[in-house]
Amino acid sequence: MLFTRWAWSSLRVTKQLRIFSTSRALTFNSHKMTSSRHVNAKRIEGLDKNVWVEFTSVAADPEIVNLGQGRPDLSPPSYVKEALANATAVDEFNQYTRGFGHPSLVKVLSEVYGRLYGRQIDPYKEILVTVGAYGSLFSAILGLVEEGDEVIIIEPFFDCYEPMVRMAGATPVFIPLRPKIQKDIMSSKDWCLDPDELASKFTSKTKAIIINTPHNPLGKVFTQDELKIISDLCIQYDVLCFSDEVYEWIVYHGNKHIKIATFPGMWERTVTFGSAGKTFSVTGWKIGWSIGPEHLIKHLMTIHQNCLYTCATPLQEAVAQGFLKELNQMDDHECYFNALPRELEGKRDQITRLLHDVGLKPVVPEGGYFIIADVAGLDVDLSEVDGDEPYDYKFVKWMIKHKKLAAIPVSAFYSCESKKQFEKYIRFCFIKQDSTLAAAEKILKNWNKK
Repeated sequence: MLFTRWAWSSLRVTKQLRIFSTSRALTFNSHKMTSSRHVNAKRIEGLDKNVWVEFTSVAADPEIVNLGQGRPDLSPPSYVKEALANATAVDEFNQYTRGFGHPSLVKVLSEVYGRLYGRQIDPYKEILVTVGAYGSLFSAILGLVEEGDEVIIIEPFFDCYEPMVRMAGATPVFIPLRPKIQKDIMSSKDWCLDPDELASKFTSKTKAIIINTPHNPLGKVFTQDELKIISDLCIQYDVLCFSDEVYEWIVYHGNKHIKIATFPGMWERTVTFGSAGKTFSVTGWKIGWSIGPEHLIKHLMTIHQNCLYTCATPLQEAVAQGFLKELNQMDDHECYFNALPRELEGKRDQITRLLHDVGLKPVVPEGGYFIIADVAGLDVDLSEVDGDEPYDYKFVKWMIKHKKLAAIPVSAFYSCESKKQFEKYIRFCFIKQDSTLAAAEKILKNWNKK
């Protein structure tokens, strides 16, 4: 009797173990069967690394003086912040607004840019408001570039250009700006395109060229003659131009920002991108816009309406109020668009002197709020920095660790083929409070002390 009970008990246990084992096997096999479907889409293959994600986290320690990411720590204009507070108090502005741009914003943008372009701009058909200039560029590339097309990108380039082109199934074609001369203190105007090399990049497959003026990270402001060469090639090969002009208001004495869309034959083939974040020093608001002819902008609108649909209403209203205030004083000395570059020019000159004094070779920008510098002369021993990375990546990581000063490696703005040629440059941001720059100055002045 006892044996029988034991036998039945053993059979039940054995059966349960088999069920459990079978269940585990089914679960494992099921996981194996479905895991192959959980991989990335081919369109984002190799695009997962991002310099901002990597170095923003590395420089997050409050003890580090961060001159890396282009994050102003200057206060935005008080009237813009007040306009946002006022907008949130209006119930209507806490709800959806027009998908392609808040009416008050597109209207004032058409007035401001109509004056700059010297033409009437339809606020509802020739302007699209997006989530930052990122959104503008993404909408343009996805809306106008076909799989198999080629897009010319000028190096160095803001790092999102290449992945956006690749996600569209197109091929980026790179051409570098190169320094004409070498000296201890250069200007961004010394970095130029070779006209013959540029012409060789245009083919029957070329759909667009992306230009950036004032330039990030170099600070170059393209001249009339340089833009004329680009525009002539665009017309000759019937190529679109995506003009990233987010730093358009930050141009220093002796230089002038020129819009390529104002050249003969270029309005109808150019989409220009602007940014409230750069215009009013409110990068966290992420409001940008695209301006161009209706036959191009309508395709950007298609991408936008099926991707983001609309942008934050109170933020758009606040930006509109900011532009309305400045519209009638754009030529005045105290206009924010004129006052900000005056303030930043002093900061640019300060950091240029500091970088030069410590042994770096700065490239003085004509516009924007970044400065790059050649660090090769410091001859730093980077053997302690692990990894197969470009020199500037290792240098910045070493500098953050040992000097408590953060910057951005400039090779992040180059294609794989060009990184090696330009890996001795790093980028500093100088749209910072005097106290932040003073802290950086202290570090630089004590650079060679043990």
